[in-house]
Amino acid sequence: MGKRKKLWIGLTLGIAVLLASCGGSSGGSESEAEEPTYSPEMIAEGDSLFQQTCFACHGSDGKGLPNLGKDLTTSEFVRSLTDAELQAYVLEGRAADDPLNTTGVAMPPKGGFSFLTEDNISSIIAFVRSIQE
Repeated sequence: MGKRKKLWIGLTLGIAVLLASCGGSSGGSESEAEEPTYSPEMIAEGDSLFQQTCFACHGSDGKGLPNLGKDLTTSEFVRSLTDAELQAYVLEGRAADDPLNTTGVAMPPKGGFSFLTEDNISSIIAFVRSIQE
């Protein structure tokens, strides 16, 4: 009985220490790790590319155009995705009849601009992140 009690106490203390050491801070550190820092040059390149491509539906300020593209400055969808997830979305696009499409307007792969590279899209994402409110 004595060994079991010691084992139980040791196990309980170990779990408590483990929970105390990572429970309160893990949410904050994960969020910080997911928020990359973008260079001013990357944001400027993204702005330039955005003005050549994405503006047609999302407006030059990213606030969207009626019956076309969503407001990217306040989009919870954009905010909820990591950069990798957002890049995958832009690369794939979304059909007009997709049940998750709330506008009824297609988002073509790469916004319809096949010349965009993954690096270009990363720069556009940096710009979009910079204008989010």
